[in-house]
Order: sequence, then C-alpha cells, then structure tokens
Amino acid sequence: MKLVFYGGGHESENLHLHKLSVELTDTSSPTITYIPAQSYGAEEDFREFVKSFKKLGVKKFLFSPIDFKMSDVLKEEILHSELIHLGGGNTFYFLYYLRKAKLLGKLKKFAKSGGVLTGLSAGGILMTPNINSASYPSFDCDDNDEDVTDLRALNLVNFEFFPHYKNSRRYNEVLEKESKKLKYPLYGCPDHSGIVYNQGNLEFIDRCYAFVSGDRIKLS
Repeated sequence: MKLVFYGGGHESENLHLHKLSVELTDTSSPTITYIPAQSYGAEEDFREFVKSFKKLGVKKFLFSPIDFKMSDVLKEEILHSELIHLGGGNTFYFLYYLRKAKLLGKLKKFAKSGGVLTGLSAGGILMTPNINSASYPSFDCDDNDEDVTDLRALNLVNFEFFPHYKNSRRYNEVLEKESKKLKYPLYGCPDHSGIVYNQGNLEFIDRCYAFVSGDRIKLS
C-alpha cells in the first residue's frame, strides 16, 4: 500500500508532501480525485488543491463532495484514479457520510490494489484503525453532531494519527495518557509535516513525534 498522512496546513505549504504523493503513483500524469470532508467551503479548497498540484505537472482532477449523492458512474471514475485525496474537516461527519455512501470498503480495496491514498488531518485519521484521535483533547477536538458510535475506520495501518499536533505541555499530557491505552504507536504530526507509508516502510517528514506507552519520542 501507498499512503500519505498530512498533519495539516495550507496547500502551498504542503507542496513537498504533494510531490511525494505524486511520485508514489509512478506516473508523470496521474488522475487525482479530491474528496472533501464536507461540501461547505469545499470548492474554494479544491481550487487551491488544484493550483498546488498543477505546479507538479498534474492536469487531471475529479472533485466529489461526500455529502451529496454519488452516482455509480462517478464512484467508478473515482476508483480508477491513480490518487485519491481525503480532505480535512470534521472527522465524525466525514466517517458518517463515507459509510452512508458505502465507500469505506471501496477505498480500502483501492489502497490495497495499488492506488495511492492520501489524507489531510481528518482524511489521515480515517486511514487508521479508528477515529479515536478526533475525540481528544477536550479543548481541541471534533464535535460529534452525527452521534457516530462506530468509530472504526479504514484500518490500513497499525498506528493512530494525531494531526495539527503542538509540542506543548497540555497536548503532550493528553497524548501520553492516550498512548497508554494503545497496543501500537500514536503519531503526532504538526501542520506541514507528515508520514509516508510505502509498502510497509514509514518515512516521517519534518517534525513528527511518537507517543508509546506514555512516552514521547521525537522522530524527525
């Protein structure tokens, strides 16, 4: 599998992660699908997304908000892309509508069949076993207005992902506590940093931290 986790930030400041993502497709002209976490404000985000990727020579894009009904034809077009990018936003809302559209299984198959799957913030969380990391810390978490109780996600990796991480005492105390509950690492990535998962190999881009059994470890 080929996955890229974006910690967050503006498109122009994530160009290094975009470049790595395109390189994973093994083609100079991939078709890229952008799936935002919600339709509200998504068109402007998509324009910035396209503008950034065009700098890398990408010319073919698809755009599909998750909270509008998708035709079967569009779903097939999406799954024939070389790269699918899951945008940032409210993770609970995103999971709710991905499940409603019956896309979770299709995205998992896409990733396991050689497609490149990338995700920014909420999109990255969705590639992990569950979306628990969207529910903490209490001072900076996603609202669960959809009352999602089944937090299982794509389960493509054996770690949890915490985007927009800030290396501060109050964040570290929460993440160290949460990591004690886990059997695998919890990776904290600030904006503009990320993780590349390529056929089982992990590469940490810029400043990333691992939280393991209550300890914090600087990775890059």
